[in-house]
Amino acid sequence: MKYLFLQYPACDTCRKARKWLDESGITYESRHITENNPTYAELKDWILRSGVPVKKFFNTSGLLYKSMGLKDRLPAMSEEEQIALLSTDGMLVKRPLLINDNRVLIGFRPEEWSELV
Repeated sequence: MKYLFLQYPACDTCRKARKWLDESGITYESRHITENNPTYAELKDWILRSGVPVKKFFNTSGLLYKSMGLKDRLPAMSEEEQIALLSTDGMLVKRPLLINDNRVLIGFRPEEWSELV
């Protein structure tokens, strides 16, 4: 099965996830989330397949999220507007993401990732 791993190399959680993937012998395509930001179409598809609300895709602990005051702004935005905003900057997207044909996992929880692979 083919996996897409979206990560930010300076992120500790992403490094742990990458190490877990490597130690588990999982083959994946790695993608730097800020150099190759997810597109609107990708995000829309991933959000649909993940089964979680759009707000779960936001990196709420990130500096950009905080500096933009998104905690207060997001509730007034439509889902389409939120997805469009996410597609503008990879630093807004919660990471890492592990994606295959069937599932989209947000953040790194080894137990959850073990179920997927």
